[in-house]
Amino acid sequence: MSWLFSDTLPTGTQAPDFSLPDDSGHTVSLAALRGKNVVLVFYPGDNTPVCRAQLYEFRDRWEQAKMRNILVFGINPGDAQSHTGFREKNHLPFPLLVDAGQKVGALYNANGLFVKRTVYLIGPDGKIRFGQRGKPKVEEVLSHAA
Repeated sequence: MSWLFSDTLPTGTQAPDFSLPDDSGHTVSLAALRGKNVVLVFYPGDNTPVCRAQLYEFRDRWEQAKMRNILVFGINPGDAQSHTGFREKNHLPFPLLVDAGQKVGALYNANGLFVKRTVYLIGPDGKIRFGQRGKPKVEEVLSHAA
């Protein structure tokens, strides 16, 4: 049961590097995003009510995020086809990453029998500036950008 109660990675620590395919087949690498603020939204599944609501909040504040040099990525183990349909249907302006086997979720303590809803903001230096379980307010997440 320890997987259920694990903490988020501590603020100030170096974010684990990863490379994952997005729903369009492009590879997204954290190392290549240095110099930008990066929000990672680990969510359990496409087309579920809470996941949809959470990602809508980031979609609806997309312009604010862009003004703060923030890139947003949704992450779960769903396949690219599911992600593409979900992203297009809901007009999400950011990519959804395919974390087959929850390998990146494990690096970020967001894995388990199901993905633990977790949001991180990683600063331009690659350090975690914010990490919280659940559905934090988008304004709070964005306020931690460098």
